[in-house]
Formats: sequence, C-alpha cells, structure tokens
Amino acid sequence: MSDANQTKVELFVKAGSDGQSIGNCPFSQRLFMVLWLKGVTFDVTTVDMKRKPDILKDLAPGAQPPFLLYGSEVKTDTNKIEEFLEENLSPPKYPRLVARNPESNTAGMDVFSKFSAYVKNSNPQTNENLEKGLLKALKKLDDYLGSPLPDEIDENSADELTSSSRPFLDGQQLTLSDCNLLPKLHIMKVVCLKYRNFNIPQSLTNLWRYLNAAYIREEFASTCPIDDEIHIAYSSVAKALK
Repeated sequence: MSDANQTKVELFVKAGSDGQSIGNCPFSQRLFMVLWLKGVTFDVTTVDMKRKPDILKDLAPGAQPPFLLYGSEVKTDTNKIEEFLEENLSPPKYPRLVARNPESNTAGMDVFSKFSAYVKNSNPQTNENLEKGLLKALKKLDDYLGSPLPDEIDENSADELTSSSRPFLDGQQLTLSDCNLLPKLHIMKVVCLKYRNFNIPQSLTNLWRYLNAAYIREEFASTCPIDDEIHIAYSSVAKALK
C-alpha cells in the first residue's frame, strides 16, 4: 500500500545479537504488528544497543528502542506511540485496531509476571508452586478465549452458545490487545521449553487455537525474533534449579 502523500513512518526496533536481525523485545514487536495491521507503508531499522549508534544520540537520546519517527516527530513511549497511531492512522483509510470488549485488553495480563517469577527462580522447592501459578494464569486466559463475546451471542436463537471458537482475543480480527499479548506469550513458550522443559498443556485447547491462528498470520509470525535470540536474551535471566 504505497501512498505518495503519506507521512514517512520509520520504526526503530532492538537489534539481535548480530547487531542487524530483529532482537528479543515484545514492545518492538508490538508496534511492528500495529503498523503492519494498519496497512501503512513504513521502514524498520534495527538498533544495535551495544554500539549506541549516532542515530540514537541524534533522534532519541537516552531512549531505548522501540521508538517511532513520524515525519519529523519522534515518539519514544510504546503506549503513547500505539495511541498516536490509532488516532492518526484512522478510518476510512486505515483500520481501527482498538478492541471492542474492554476485557480483551486485560486478558492474559498476569501471564508474563507469573512466567518471569517461574524462570527466575533457582530454588527447586518453590518451583512447583511457581509453575502452578503460571498454569493458573494460562487457564484463566484459556477460559476467556473459550467464553463467547457479547457479539457472538444471538439473543433470538433458541440454542444457548456456551463456548467460543473465535481465533483472537476480541473476535475474528487481530486487535491492539493481541499485539500486546502475543509477543509475550511467544517469549514465554520459547523460554519455558528451553529452560524448564515446560510446554503449554494441550488441554488448554482455546489457548492453542489462539496461538495456532496467530502463527499463520504474517503480521505476527514474520515479526517474531528467532528462538535463538530469545534464548540468548534469557540465558542470564533463567536460573538453573539447584
């Protein structure tokens, strides 16, 4: 979707260990997905934080990627960038990405904190409880994905809809809620398998339906860092149980 009159948009994301590829950063991926879903023409530049390039000093001194260059404006706060894009890249030209159901914005909110506590722990005696905490958070997310949203319920139907088969948090389309949650879920999945030999239980069928629907979407799959980048990022964070 090229547009001669469009403001130049450039997203700066954290670079991987080679200084060039996409690094492990859920905030960078979140904004990458938002721009892709908007259908706007934009450039992506990876920033090697080890070298502190001049562009960082010139554009956003003291800032960490991601940051956005929109025309001559520099935006550095992820939440504010998301709000800015939703406001400035709006219908009829660009799709609205905000979730219709407020609950979609908070679904799975505690998964990442439970995951962090689980992988940072080095005490075998507390491992089981921390794993249970993560499982509980994943089950809560699974329950939300399996519960029908208001617009899925037909009040004129004699059959009561008790379960949802929607692919994403807020319905049939990816929204800002998914852009926030999916990068974190992917990191959790990759890290837990590598450092705890833990995988999301197959019994959480709604959650697996969600992940499988996401992995076939280019906006998500193509913006994920490779597994090795995630492993490297967590090599000093994930603690061995001893």
